[in-house]
Amino acid sequence: MKKLLSLALIASIALPAAAFAQGTMKVGTVDMNRAFKDYNKTKDAEAKINEAKNAAKKEFDERAEGYKKVLDEINKLNQQLEAPALSADAKTTKAKERDEKITNIKNMEREITEFRQTRERQLQDQAMRMREGIVKEISDVVMERVKANNLDLVFDKSGMSLNGVPLLMYSRENTEFTDDIVAALNKPGRTSSAEISTAPAAAASPAATAAASPAKKP
Repeated sequence: MKKLLSLALIASIALPAAAFAQGTMKVGTVDMNRAFKDYNKTKDAEAKINEAKNAAKKEFDERAEGYKKVLDEINKLNQQLEAPALSADAKTTKAKERDEKITNIKNMEREITEFRQTRERQLQDQAMRMREGIVKEISDVVMERVKANNLDLVFDKSGMSLNGVPLLMYSRENTEFTDDIVAALNKPGRTSSAEISTAPAAAASPAATAAASPAKKP
């Protein structure tokens, strides 16, 4: 049994090698990374993601500004409560108002945190959907070229091994057809197989998050 398996393994390796030796196997190479970057839809997708990110940052900044305003009001009430001349009735009224604002600001903190987490997740999902759709389009165009030219194998020149070494160490220039793929993708009037969707606004940047964290809290 082991001998049969060994023979089968040798045969599986030898057949492609024999085909190469006889010049019967047609091989092509494509740089999927360059095709992705040079595809016009990739630039459109990046623009939409940035637009969503900026919209979310604006909303986040508005929430942060509201939080800071309430915090300032609480700090002012604390200062007023420390005034010796404040009457007992006035102190009770201001203490009640301060406590209500403290409750309000705690709710605001929770909402800001939930908003940030939700937008981050939505942005990641949006970017992933866009990337998957674009990669599929590129792959479909590659397969059209494979069928048209009756290719047996196509290697991705941008692929790297686990050791960080290019999977494709060398290939003849006439085997690469990345330029043809990019030209086909960007051809005017070409019907795209997928549209770039607009997901909810993206999460705010870490800098904006830090701006919403005042140094002094009640």
